[in-house]
Amino acid sequence: MSNTFLHDEHIDISLDHLLFKIRSIEYLRGGRMEQQLIDSHVLIIVKNGVGRLTMDLHDYLLKQDIVHIALPGQTIGVSSKDVDGLDLYVIKFEVFRDAVPMDSCPLKGEILIYPQTQPIILCDLMYTHCRSDLALERFRGQFVFQELLYWIMTNIRLSPETDSRTALDRTKAYIESHYNENLTIEQLARMAKVSPKYYVDLFKKTYGKSAIDYVTEVRVNCAKQFMVQSDARLRDIAHQVGYNDEFYFSRRFKQEVGVSPTAYMKNRRRKIVAYSTPILGQLLALKMIPYAAPLHPKWSAYYYKMYRKDIPLHLSGYRFNKDWEANIEALSQSGPDMIISLDNLDSHEKEKLEEIAPVSFIPLMDINWREQLQLTAQLLEVSQEADSWLHNYDQKVKFARGRLNQILSDDTVLVMSVHKECYYLCPARGMRDVLYDDLQLNPPSGFDPAEYNQIMTADQLAQFDADRILLNICQEPESLRYWELFQSSSLWQDLKAVRRNHVHFISSDPWREYSAYACERIVDDLLKLLDGDRPN
Repeated sequence: MSNTFLHDEHIDISLDHLLFKIRSIEYLRGGRMEQQLIDSHVLIIVKNGVGRLTMDLHDYLLKQDIVHIALPGQTIGVSSKDVDGLDLYVIKFEVFRDAVPMDSCPLKGEILIYPQTQPIILCDLMYTHCRSDLALERFRGQFVFQELLYWIMTNIRLSPETDSRTALDRTKAYIESHYNENLTIEQLARMAKVSPKYYVDLFKKTYGKSAIDYVTEVRVNCAKQFMVQSDARLRDIAHQVGYNDEFYFSRRFKQEVGVSPTAYMKNRRRKIVAYSTPILGQLLALKMIPYAAPLHPKWSAYYYKMYRKDIPLHLSGYRFNKDWEANIEALSQSGPDMIISLDNLDSHEKEKLEEIAPVSFIPLMDINWREQLQLTAQLLEVSQEADSWLHNYDQKVKFARGRLNQILSDDTVLVMSVHKECYYLCPARGMRDVLYDDLQLNPPSGFDPAEYNQIMTADQLAQFDADRILLNICQEPESLRYWELFQSSSLWQDLKAVRRNHVHFISSDPWREYSAYACERIVDDLLKLLDGDRPN
């Protein structure tokens, strides 16, 4: 008889012809994993603490009684604000059906399990076996993995109505649908059938923010939508989202958004589209939030986190411009007033954009980011904003240059990336402009800062032997696997920067973006990275 699990929504494939094989197991301490594209199935099991998992465009709670399984082609990332830290296992594995690799899996998504120690015991055991030098021990690790999957399948927990998480989710959904009413902690706690004090603590621990702050967040976000969709008066909008006093609403709005409701509405009168991520960076430097922009938790992580609730229309940012046809369709239905894009599109895509609205193409290669900012400002008739921003940026750079001179002295600094099985010297234009032009850092002997994105060999890396290395690892499977091997090589271990613990990891966002806003964030990020090395 076929062993098919039909009783649970998470298990949807017959197991008779399936083979599960572990590829790797990683023990992640500290509760942070940068968003990465995966090419295998990934099982995430929490050992200690509480955190958040971002899987594609969705956020999930990470804790001991919930496991998660992501599928090949998805993006995943982990974060935590837990003061006690977050420790978890990240297990990459493959699924075969009659020896044929599968992208699907009988287990997937968020899976509630009973809070027992057995899965952690199995993970600890598997971690030891899989990292052994003995082939027989690694072979045993595969059997422990099968035992872990069996335990999960036989310990899936349905969420009863009395479950505290379920009750909490109900109150969160109630806030989202009744934000215009007078909501109190006592009322929400009664709905969750817990005391007000416990409700406050539980909400903060589960969602990372207080219930009151979440009410304010929902109200402000709804107010933004009303501001975009209508010409209603500020007083009417305040009443629609639950505030009787429009002046109190204005103060709360400015605290949340950073600008007054009046300034926000003025910015939203025109439906301006930032068709590429660097254009979004230029607009934000000009204090303008576009109507539409590409957003994704991996490929535009900062903008996704900070501005996704401010930008009404989210264009796909998956693998940068892979879904351009879907973006064209979304724009054609939204009726934008103006589209701003870089000029690195093919002719067919340009033609499709021009059928929707007036399009301005900003040269990508012919001018630098400062000139791109000024040209964008001219198009939008806000040249004074660009001049003011550049002045403030230059002041920041002058201060940063002085601080970095104290920290680095005469140290040479090399910025590089690992992509697939190649090393790239100064892989992005913004890195060169900010580090070697604006901040005037010392390049290693033999490196010409005028060049960027040049492939170099391992021997050349050794010859540069910089005092410090800023290293960007592309967060996709092939690059991560290659980096895993390279970092243990004698060539890497013998580098001066490695011996002195002066290798500083930098993320693709903002370091690979070429815009005014990104360049300012690079300066801030560099100071944060290196300031810890400064003697007291």
